Amino acid sequence: MLAVGAAVAAVVLMGAGSDDDSPGDKPSAGASSSPRPTLSLPSKLPSRLPSEVPSRLPSQFPTELPSEFPSGLESLIPSLAADEVPYYLLQAGDCFDTDAARPGQAAKRSCQEPHDAEVVKVTELEGDYATDSALEKAASDLCEQTLNSKAESQPEDTVRGILVQYPDTTGYRVGIDDVACSLAADTGAGSRKLTQPLT
Repeated sequence: MLAVGAAVAAVVLMGAGSDDDSPGDKPSAGASSSPRPTLSLPSKLPSRLPSEVPSRLPSQFPTELPSEFPSGLESLIPSLAADEVPYYLLQAGDCFDTDAARPGQAAKRSCQEPHDAEVVKVTELEGDYATDSALEKAASDLCEQTLNSKAESQPEDTVRGILVQYPDTTGYRVGIDDVACSLAADTGAGSRKLTQPLT
């Protein structure tokens, strides 16, 4: 190992010293000299690439995944019953029941069966909102004209309330910008239901 290290150092030193040669340093024609190494770069790239690629994947993949989401994300990734959807997945014409304990959720129902509300329009928020109250006002403004017009065309005493569902500031920051504008059979925790689609 020592001999190899000395040979490499010699090549480097000789290569560096050859630039400084002056006419007085050249050996005379009659003097014997050892061959001088020459350094050169390859003129061609390899013509073949390796024909084999590794066939084995790493054998150690994680076997355990997190079993819980961090707290505070329930409103974004909720645990839903089979018929529940987040409000932002509702579409115009969908009928649903609400639960005051789960304001961002809607339990989809057939419009031919008793239900709390029906979506009249789905729209999107635009702009910057720093507070939940600013989002509420913007969402209400987006729904007001459409809901008033639709309510006027319903048979008397069919609808008694409106329901505007919108994201909170956390949801809005992560890209949830839908607003669901719905007419309801009753206001607040009333017990009246719609029993058919809105006209």
